[in-house]
Amino acid sequence: MLKSRLITALILIPLVIAALFWLPPVGFAITTIIICMLAAWEWGQLAGMASRPQRIWLAVLCGLLLALMLFTLPPYQHDVHLPQIATSLWASLCWWIAALLLVLFYPSSAALWRNSRPLRVLFGILTLVPFFWGMMALRQYHYETDHFAGSWWLLFVMFLVWGADSGAYMFGRLFGKHKLAPKVSPGKTWEGFLGGLVSSAIIAWLFALLAPLSVAPGTLIICAVIAALASVLGDLTESMFKREAGIKDSGNLIPGHGGILDRIDSLTAAVPVFACLLLLVFRTL
Repeated sequence: MLKSRLITALILIPLVIAALFWLPPVGFAITTIIICMLAAWEWGQLAGMASRPQRIWLAVLCGLLLALMLFTLPPYQHDVHLPQIATSLWASLCWWIAALLLVLFYPSSAALWRNSRPLRVLFGILTLVPFFWGMMALRQYHYETDHFAGSWWLLFVMFLVWGADSGAYMFGRLFGKHKLAPKVSPGKTWEGFLGGLVSSAIIAWLFALLAPLSVAPGTLIICAVIAALASVLGDLTESMFKREAGIKDSGNLIPGHGGILDRIDSLTAAVPVFACLLLLVFRTL
């Protein structure tokens, strides 16, 4: 298992970085829509859709929704203040605050949504649509003057999430004693959580020194810390839905890593939250 995870990671990480820097905006948008469609296919299982046709339709409708929203934008204008983008990012903040409450009060909170397929589908929409617009908003950051500015921001967020994940795993294995959320994800510990935050902080500091990120240090630290916290919440939220669905992995599309959702669960929270803070709350554009 560990060998296949390492091999897959060594293949995927260069591909992700290449996509961030070399794909043109249209290609990047199409690639992100495909990822969201695959994630929607897996979310169907979390929403209680047992049949393949239902999950296919959910994936197709997700792709059509994102494409329709994209086509309603003015040509070559992806201003974060446009209603489609700004509303999605603000909705993301509201959703992840609600998700935090669902996780904190699980399993009692599951009584509100356990038997409601429409509500679970809505949770998926609130997870994937803002994720898409967060990816697009960051990728388009100052695109007119620097085609790679947004790529650096997206890579920064991904490094934050990867750092939090790796740090939590290592610190949890070495020092983990106190359970973080035993009813949601028994393997996670407070020691791992704090280790992940420390790892993210170190990576953020090093990345800010080496990469061309033109934002005030205070703003960067606040956005980075909250994004790292959101990444943990994204992971816990998916774990909660998987526990209710009675499954270990969201899928098996990625050898050794499970499904698409298993790989992007932290990013679905971190990306839109970071984009909302950076672009709308602190207005760095």
